[in-house]
Amino acid sequence: MTALARPDVRLHASWAAAVAEFGDTVVHGSGVWRLPDQRYADLTLDGCARFVAMLLEESDPGVPLPDDRVPCTYFWITDGDPDEVVGFLALRHRLNDWLFHEGGHIGYSVRPSRRRQGHASRALALALRQAADLGIARALVTCDDDNVPSARTIERNGGVYEDTRNGKRRYWIETAEG
Repeated sequence: MTALARPDVRLHASWAAAVAEFGDTVVHGSGVWRLPDQRYADLTLDGCARFVAMLLEESDPGVPLPDDRVPCTYFWITDGDPDEVVGFLALRHRLNDWLFHEGGHIGYSVRPSRRRQGHASRALALALRQAADLGIARALVTCDDDNVPSARTIERNGGVYEDTRNGKRRYWIETAEG
């Protein structure tokens, strides 16, 4: 069953396998890009612990961030028992100018071997509930203009297409509280 888990070192082995599976592909939108250089990321237990600490700190609205960053709650998309990390999701608490035009409130990525199994759709639905809990009545979700599977995922979750800007399709979704 697809779930959203807060980053946790107990999932280290599965997290490292998921990151490695993306290879040289930059995992936009979901927080994995925050690794120092994804190809050479420290996938050890200590490296995972440092990465988890950074992600958890950024979710605290009281922590000062650079002007180009906003508070963001990061999740690892998991499945099964024991939990397997099948992807990554970022829920941004508010939008800055770049996020309004291109990035959106929610970004996600599912590891290649676990795509086309419904994880992205279920994770987005769960993230929309989390967005509602943060007081976000309408969430902006974007995808690359040529990413048809992601566009379908967004539309299945109630996404209403607004426009395309700089190669990004922009959709608004009413959250559970919206």
